[in-house]
Amino acid sequence: MTNILNIDFLKRGTPSGLLGLALEGDRLEGVVLKRHNGSLQVTQRFTATLTLDPLTDDVELAGREILNHLQAAGVRERRCVVALPLKWALAAHVTLPTLAEADVAGFLQIEAERGFPTDVTALQVATSRLVSASGEQHATLVGIPRSHVERLGQALRAARLKPLSFSLGITALQPPETGESNGVMALVIDDNQIGLQISCGGGVAALRALEGAVETESDQPVLHGDLIAREARITLGQLPAGLRDPVKRIRVFGSRAQAQHLADEIRARFEPGGLSVEAVPAYPPNEFGRTIPPETPVSAAFSLAARYLAGHGPLFEFLPPKVSAWQQMTSKYASGKLRTAAIAAAAVLVVFGGAFAFQQWQLTRLRSQWAGMSAKVKELGDVQDQIQKYRPWFDKSFRYLGILKALTTAFPEDGSVTAKTLEIRELPEARDVSVVSCSGNAASYSALQRTVHQLGAIQGVTELNVPTRGKTPIQFTFDFHLNGGGMNEN
Repeated sequence: MTNILNIDFLKRGTPSGLLGLALEGDRLEGVVLKRHNGSLQVTQRFTATLTLDPLTDDVELAGREILNHLQAAGVRERRCVVALPLKWALAAHVTLPTLAEADVAGFLQIEAERGFPTDVTALQVATSRLVSASGEQHATLVGIPRSHVERLGQALRAARLKPLSFSLGITALQPPETGESNGVMALVIDDNQIGLQISCGGGVAALRALEGAVETESDQPVLHGDLIAREARITLGQLPAGLRDPVKRIRVFGSRAQAQHLADEIRARFEPGGLSVEAVPAYPPNEFGRTIPPETPVSAAFSLAARYLAGHGPLFEFLPPKVSAWQQMTSKYASGKLRTAAIAAAAVLVVFGGAFAFQQWQLTRLRSQWAGMSAKVKELGDVQDQIQKYRPWFDKSFRYLGILKALTTAFPEDGSVTAKTLEIRELPEARDVSVVSCSGNAASYSALQRTVHQLGAIQGVTELNVPTRGKTPIQFTFDFHLNGGGMNEN
């Protein structure tokens, strides 16, 4: 039965105007869109550098700073949709077994508790479901720290804004639910990172931020094409074949110069493998089912606002639910001003008393049926408990410590070759094979060669690749596969 007190009589439809905001580091981008006769018109644009961080500084002061930037840009619109930083997001990929639809939510909850490196109750979690070419069901879980969302919401309210949606800008730039997005890898250029999204099967198959792919030299961003291409290949290689094989296009979003430069730099690395690469500096006509200004530059803020005004909700929604204005009013004034409504509610309760009496009769009948089967159910429950109790849930092989030990033995003890970063992943199609990427510095080429020789001699090391940069010191990266045999050495 629907509780009439839960109906939000003040709920409004899609607004005619909206402020789109995109937060990335200390950079805030905004665009105000108006809907008019089937078209979307841009009335204001602005970018601002924030000196206060809503996550660490006082939210009231951070909100006041945002308000000052809005007033300086002449922005009066208060309803907004916000693109959250991609680096806030934690992502986990799940393969769904054959389950009843009613059981899927519970299964995903368990997988979220296993897949995220933090307490899932501290996250605002959203899900994207997708189907591979073979018909296998998959899901991508994306979590944003709840504290981040709450503090950002407080700062925006202090800036006199009314958030309608918190989402990820990359999913608005390349909406995975459209047919054109099937088999597409999207790369979005930001000030200090590259956003990566793989869309196929009607959903998001992979989502991550490539840190260190963009550096600023003399106030000009420098894109590291080798790093971007390598991380893109690794991300693609981690997907199951049913999701990896349909990916045939790479779309690079950014300013015209940056998008074209990155597309040209990585094209030679992917097109021989059958992946086309294209730069997307501006929106095509009727991108959102509405007429938009020609040659509008792509941006997360514009895409989120345009999709919302066109009636398309976000794929991932991270805005916490809130109590409606009607519920707040009834809880505040129920003791006096709504006394008449309370009397009417009492009359309704009398009318429904007969319905509850019928319900009690049904419950009595069901309890009688339960008494006849409870013993068998208890026996089955005990068997299930024993299965759960003695089922192994952890790996005693200390796999990653073994990999770290094997890698350490290859480095010289005199410190002439040192490691800076180490990343270990598992191949989805071969769980006993790990993909290892280790970067660092070498004092000399001979010391690096000795280390490479020692590394190649480790049992289980295959597909060893050592790209280098610089001369003194030499910057290197070890990329190789390591199967279980490399971890059995003493």
